[in-house]
Amino acid sequence: MRIFSRVPTIDFMAQRKRALVVSALLTLGAIILLATRGLNLGIDFKGGVLVEVVYPQTVELDNVRAELARGGYPEAVVQYFGGTSDVLIRLLPDPTASSAEISTKVLASLDAKANDVQLRRVEFVGPQVGEELKQDGLAALLAAFVGIGIYVMFRFEWKFSLGSIAALTHDAIMTLGYLALVQEEFDLTVLAGILAMLGYSNNETIVIFDRIRENLLTLRQRSVRDVINLSINQTLLRSIITHFTVLMVLSSLYFFGGKSVHGFAVAMIVGVLVATYSSIYVSSGVTVLLNLKREDLLPPEDKDEKIKAEKLAKAENDGAVV
Repeated sequence: MRIFSRVPTIDFMAQRKRALVVSALLTLGAIILLATRGLNLGIDFKGGVLVEVVYPQTVELDNVRAELARGGYPEAVVQYFGGTSDVLIRLLPDPTASSAEISTKVLASLDAKANDVQLRRVEFVGPQVGEELKQDGLAALLAAFVGIGIYVMFRFEWKFSLGSIAALTHDAIMTLGYLALVQEEFDLTVLAGILAMLGYSNNETIVIFDRIRENLLTLRQRSVRDVINLSINQTLLRSIITHFTVLMVLSSLYFFGGKSVHGFAVAMIVGVLVATYSSIYVSSGVTVLLNLKREDLLPPEDKDEKIKAEKLAKAENDGAVV
C-alpha cells in the first residue's frame, strides 16, 4: 500500500516560528501545572506498605483489586510477583496501623481462609526510600538528556545537538504536564515509560537529521530551509507508519493491559503524539534558528578547500596577483 505516490512538498518550515511560539506557550502551561497541581506520586515515591500473598492457583488481578477495594483499599496497586499465583500488593502508608494490623485487614479483605491465601511477607517502604527514588529518577532523566546530547553533537553537529535536546525537553515537560493535569499516578512504571518515550522521540529526530545532513552535502544548489523541508517530506511516510504501529500497540496496552501498565501506556501515548510534532517542528526549527549552514557539516579538508577558493575569488575580484 502506498500512501504517497511521490514525495510530498509540504512547507513545514514556513510555520516554524509560529510552531515554536505555540510549543513555548504549551511548555510554559505544563510547567505551571507541575508547579500548582504537581504529580500524583505513587507508593514508589511516597512510601507505603508492601504485602506479598500466595494463592493456591492462578488468580485474576482484577478480582484481587475488587476485593481490596471492598475491604477499604481502593488505591492498592496489585501485580504479579514471579508467577500468576504470587501477588504483590502495595498500599499507601498508614502511620496509625502496625504491620500485623495491616496484614490482618488485607487477609480479611481477600477472605484468606476461604480462598486458602497465605501471607508471605509485609514490608514498610519509608518516605526516605521514596525520596531516594525521586533523586534517582531525576538523575536518570538528566543522564538520558546528557548522553543523547553528547551523542548527537559528535555524530552530527552541535546545532543539531541543541535541537535534539530542545525537542526532548519539550516532550518530557509536555508529558509530565499532561500527567499532572489528569492526575495519573506517577510511579516507577510511568517513569520507565517517559524514558522509553525519550528514546523513541530521539530516534525520530535522528532519522530526520541524518537525511538533512545527507541532502545538505549532495544538494549544494538548494537552500538550507529547502533541504530541511525536503528531508522531512522524504521521511514523512516512514514516520506515519512507525507512529501508527506504535500507537496500535500502546492502545492495546491501554485498553487491555490492566491497571499495572495503564500509567505506562498513558505516558507513552502522550509522548509519542508530542514527539511526532516536536521531531518536525521543534528540533528542526531550532537548528534553523541557530543558522545551520552547509559548511557546518563539511569535512575539515572540504572546508579548507572552500576557504582557499573564496580567498582566491576575492583576490581576483580585487585585481590582486595570486
